[in-house]
Amino acid sequence: MSSDRHDQPTELQENFTLRMRGLGTRTVLYQQNVAASLGLYNNDYISVDILHEKGPITAGELSKLTGLATGSITALIDRLEKNGFVRRQHDPNDRRKVIIVPLYENIEEVSNTYLPLHTAMVNLASSYSDKELEFITQFLGKASAVLDEQIQLLSSTSRSKSSS
Repeated sequence: MSSDRHDQPTELQENFTLRMRGLGTRTVLYQQNVAASLGLYNNDYISVDILHEKGPITAGELSKLTGLATGSITALIDRLEKNGFVRRQHDPNDRRKVIIVPLYENIEEVSNTYLPLHTAMVNLASSYSDKELEFITQFLGKASAVLDEQIQLLSSTSRSKSSS
């Protein structure tokens, strides 16, 4: 593979990255609207989604994944627990640690909010063959990994700028 391919993106590659950014923007806007419809702050709802994806994790891990300070995470978890989105559980291996357990599926309002999107996405998916869906799913996994890397880079750059 030549380096020209990466140095000079084709028009198709440029259009692709533009569409990916647009999808990201729409995803953020959708997420903000879901949070508002549920009466939550956006960071609270992002945390709920992270917990839904990752499963039970420690408050420290949630802090790293969100980029929020531990004090902010404690207040966030308090709000989420009060509203029935999570529960705290002591880590059986280390009683000093608290594991945050998502209760996402128990909240009918969340399911009802996502149902129209889920239905629309299933309809979209049904327009592709199984082989195409496998490819798209593989791509989305790789794209998510790229975004995770970029988030870490930005996060470490932000931390080094704020400490100087």
